[in-house]
Order: sequence, then C-alpha cells, then structure tokens
Amino acid sequence: MTPPGFADYADFVALRRPALLRAAVAITGDPHRAEDVLQGALLRVLPRWSSIRDGAAADAYVRRAMLHQHISWCRQPSYRHESVRSEVPEPTGGGLGASPPGHVPGELWPLVAALPPRQRNTVALRFYEGLSVAETATALGCSPGTVKSNTHHALARLRAMIEHDDLPVAG
Repeated sequence: MTPPGFADYADFVALRRPALLRAAVAITGDPHRAEDVLQGALLRVLPRWSSIRDGAAADAYVRRAMLHQHISWCRQPSYRHESVRSEVPEPTGGGLGASPPGHVPGELWPLVAALPPRQRNTVALRFYEGLSVAETATALGCSPGTVKSNTHHALARLRAMIEHDDLPVAG
C-alpha cells in the first residue's frame, strides 16, 4: 500500500525535478553537488509532505531546503571553492518552470559561481529563478534589505570581474 500523500509527492518530484535541479546547479555552481543538494532537500521534505498544501508552497519549501543544505555544506572544512561549473544546463522538457524567467548568458555562470555562497544564492534566485525581492527573502530566511544588499554587492563584484577580466579558472 502506498503511504498517504506519497503518490502526490512522487508526481511532484517527477514534474518539478528538472526545474529544481537547474535551480540547485545555479545555487551550488557544480552539477554533481547540485544532485546531492536536491536529493538531500527532497529527503528532508518527504516526512513533511502532508503539511504542504499547494504547489507553490512545495517549490518554496524544497528551494529553501536546498539553500539550507548547500549553506551547511559550505560551512564544512572539507568544502572547496575551486569547484566551478562551466555552464548551467539548458531547460529540457515541459512542466512548470521549464525555462528560466530571464535569459542569463552562459558565460556569466562561472563568474556567478565564484561569488560567496549568500551572494550566489541571491543572484540565482533573483535572476535565474525570477523571484521577487520578497520571495527571495522568504526563501533565504532573511530581510528584503539583506536581499537588496546581497544583490548590490554581487552585481558590483560581477561588474568588477568583467571589467578586469578576472575570470575564474575551472578545475
């Protein structure tokens, strides 16, 4: 017998996994770590699935769990900052969020990956996921002012890297 709500959970994962994985890659900067972050977040959400009522809340809940998982890993001594992805995977298939709300050129993602984790998460949610300042603040568990500040500092750092050709080295 299928546990209550599990079929809905399996449907949610099947439908939303590609978009959530793209968000995880944008957050982590590494496709392999993104898989781990998404898997960990989905495992954390499963026991609480019956308390989540709608799809938007489920997306926000999983996204926040991914952010917490990634930040937790970034705090580990074994975390290495050399891990930089070359590209964010292109959207595939249909479903909600099949394509990112805004077009971000692929050559910018290695620069975004070089940002500190909180700035990278803010940029990923604001510009890749297309969330508003308020939605990003909710997802990150901070104030809208912090989102604006992180966005400002991240964009200033990206501009400086572009102007000085400070491209991060992959590998």
